[in-house]
Amino acid sequence: MKHSLLALLLFSAFNVQAAPSQTDRQQLEQVVETFRLSLINKDKASFMKLLYSETIPWIGVIKDKSMNMIEDRGDKVSKITPGASAVKFIDSIVSDTEAIEEKFDNVRIDSDGDIAQVYFDYNFNRGDYRSNWGQEAWQLVRTTHGWKINSVIWSMEFNPQQPPKKTP
Repeated sequence: MKHSLLALLLFSAFNVQAAPSQTDRQQLEQVVETFRLSLINKDKASFMKLLYSETIPWIGVIKDKSMNMIEDRGDKVSKITPGASAVKFIDSIVSDTEAIEEKFDNVRIDSDGDIAQVYFDYNFNRGDYRSNWGQEAWQLVRTTHGWKINSVIWSMEFNPQQPPKKTP
């Protein structure tokens, strides 16, 4: 009985999540919304202000199902996005002629007031075409200039249906 109670207490201690204050939650939700809008509006300046630095870790991982699909087509790609960066990402968004939107669902926010984690499911859309989806996690730090994204990691599952052909 004593060991069961001790195990329960230890398990409970490791299962505690930091509940952000209402102010932190609102500010972190605003970071997510500003990120979303910066993609829609192709607004590089707003996007860059969200980042702690231009060189934060920016890592995408292709899901096995999508890797198999790519390899079956005879294409060769790395499972982990080589050379990816926040700057390259926003530059590709800004230069894309299609409307871009990243939709977020099931957003979870944990914070102790100085660091935070935002974790969510996403869908990435080019025009009406959902090109990929997966899960995404950000780590953030609270600075004198507000919350800043310090790292981004995400999984990618690619749409097996090719995008619709554009009519000339």
